[in-house]
Amino acid sequence: MNAIQLTELHQPVKLTEVPTPTPGPGEVLIKLRAAALNHRDVFIQKGLYPGIKLPVILGSDGAGIVAEVGTGVDPVWRGQEVVINCSLNWGSNPAFYGPDFQILGMPANGTFAECISVPANYIHHKPAHLSFEQAAALPLAGLTAWRALMTRAGLHTSGHRSRERVLITGIGGGAALFALQFAVAAGAEVWVTSGSDEKIERAKTLGAAGGVNYREPDWLKTLMAQASGGKTEHPLRGYFDVIIDSAGGPGFAKLIDAAAPGGRIAFFGGTAGNITDIIPAKAFFKQLTLLGSTMGTEAEFGSMLAFVSEKKIRPVLDEILPLAEAEQAFRHMDDGKQFGKIVLAING
Repeated sequence: MNAIQLTELHQPVKLTEVPTPTPGPGEVLIKLRAAALNHRDVFIQKGLYPGIKLPVILGSDGAGIVAEVGTGVDPVWRGQEVVINCSLNWGSNPAFYGPDFQILGMPANGTFAECISVPANYIHHKPAHLSFEQAAALPLAGLTAWRALMTRAGLHTSGHRSRERVLITGIGGGAALFALQFAVAAGAEVWVTSGSDEKIERAKTLGAAGGVNYREPDWLKTLMAQASGGKTEHPLRGYFDVIIDSAGGPGFAKLIDAAAPGGRIAFFGGTAGNITDIIPAKAFFKQLTLLGSTMGTEAEFGSMLAFVSEKKIRPVLDEILPLAEAEQAFRHMDDGKQFGKIVLAING
């Protein structure tokens, strides 16, 4: 079968012929129809990820059709359209993953291939309203956003509607967009930041109430002024109950200022570097909760898929390229200009 196999760091990925896997006991063989990129794939290519073992077929996100089932797997799965949960071996403690936890696509071979074998307990029925390309965009970024927003930050809902105000930084990446879509679908008032005015405008079409460009001077003052306008029913006009961040860096200190008393800040990335310049008193006098988050449990993946199906959420796709053009997709992601997920079409 054809696959995108990384054999050497700091080199372009290439289409390679590799043996088609055979499903072992408890596994299924999936003929993949689509796979999606994550920054993790680019970081591995650049040698910027811990525990790299080569050669490896990259890719964490995938959707396709079950072609074969191993012993012990219900044969009813054969021919079913599925999406793969790439968060493997979380363990028994929902608060923190165990020592065997790993993400599909390194060290285990991933989804940038025509076929993949995975344990049957990590496959789920593809949401019926989604194409294979849309479904493939969900797993890593969707699960990351769901745990950060719903589990860790605990977005409050009442009667299936949230009255909380949410701020999502760096809109345009996959996880940030899922956080936006989930929060909007839950009824929250959502605001965003970005270094691109165009991305802010596109976020508004997805339900964001507004946003500001963080490259502007006094962006936080501008944002809070906009968020306070006309919202007299909100007890703390202009402040945010929940903040979802994936950048970290010096700008994180401004998120402390933006948080409402009792607010929760969940973060799952550090693309802007180390967090600096936080004044402790601002956090403890406000009774703020700072929450690190990574991936999610099997139960959270199921809850995320159910919510996507119930609310008919459609992942935002930036570009769809054939598997053979994976290196072009990698460079597009590395440029950081995408709005939504970059997807590879397979077996189409």
